Amino acid sequence: MIIKTPFSNLIINWYHIYGRKNLPWKKHKHIYLVWISEIMLQQTQVNTVIPYYIKFIKKFPNIKCLANASLNEILSIWSGLGYYKRAHNIYKTIQLIKKEKNYYFPESFEELIKLPGIGKTTAGSILSFSKGYYFSILDTNIKRILVRFYYLKPQTSIYTLEKYLWNIINLITPIYNTDKFNQGILDVGSTICTHKNPKCIICPLKKYCIAYSINDINYSLLYNKKKKIKNKKSWFIIINCKNHVWLEQRKLQKIWNGLFCFPEFFSFKKACQWLKKYQIYNRNLTQNKVYKNYKISNIKLDIALLIINVNYKINFYTKNPNFWFNILKISNISVGMPTFTKLLLQQFTKNHTHFNKGL
Repeated sequence: MIIKTPFSNLIINWYHIYGRKNLPWKKHKHIYLVWISEIMLQQTQVNTVIPYYIKFIKKFPNIKCLANASLNEILSIWSGLGYYKRAHNIYKTIQLIKKEKNYYFPESFEELIKLPGIGKTTAGSILSFSKGYYFSILDTNIKRILVRFYYLKPQTSIYTLEKYLWNIINLITPIYNTDKFNQGILDVGSTICTHKNPKCIICPLKKYCIAYSINDINYSLLYNKKKKIKNKKSWFIIINCKNHVWLEQRKLQKIWNGLFCFPEFFSFKKACQWLKKYQIYNRNLTQNKVYKNYKISNIKLDIALLIINVNYKINFYTKNPNFWFNILKISNISVGMPTFTKLLLQQFTKNHTHFNKGL
């Protein structure tokens, strides 16, 4: 059944007419550019990635430029894209390439999967899209297509299902035009065979799709485990000195690791203790503004802002990198910041004439 259906031909023919051929990383198929795009596309939609990719490549057009960049510079460009571990993996990888490969990006599957953040699918994508090599790929969208097309039965475990799906995709991936097939099936999965309400009427596979033939188009064995939502509250202290605010780099934290942010505390009492430690006393200390349910991954965060005005730049003792940031120069940010921090700084910039009175 798997071999007899014209699966790959249907996908390739569809790709020639409707496939996404004008994506920025498709114009120059250099392995470095494809690698950056594939890391960015992990857990992120194409339309979201495009502006970040363009900005990233403009800043780091080749391997040597990126290899000489600091992690802060990479995080600065990455800010707002989320899943910052990917940016850390890019930095780790480029440092390995610089020190161990003499700026040569590996072109073998075995070497690629040893690099940080690169698994079977990412390695296969990099090599098929940059070199035209024969490698199958299997992301969530492709798994969903296969499950519906062949109407696969539940397996004994997720591991067994994964292994079975790899066997299928390896059988149907063509030796020739592998890159076109891979891009085509990705496009069909993300734009047509969607998780809910798939657009079967325009799907190139509908004639042979079993789920479609029996009108079970939302069929899926892929139960994406929803992460349990955690509710937390944080107090961010914003120390202002003549339109300069104090920022610290977050280290070894699950959220915003490596990014610069305002000092954060998980209780009002601890925030006050920190202020007292540096002899910052302000009778007007209030929770100036509270942001409810600010969503970061699987965390809903209630954020209270404590804005304090001081007359001189205090020397805060911290092991982490830190600095006084001039809010009037927000367009010149050269370090990574969470979107939330950037939004606040932009708000402060608009209100800087009133900032000394608090927002």
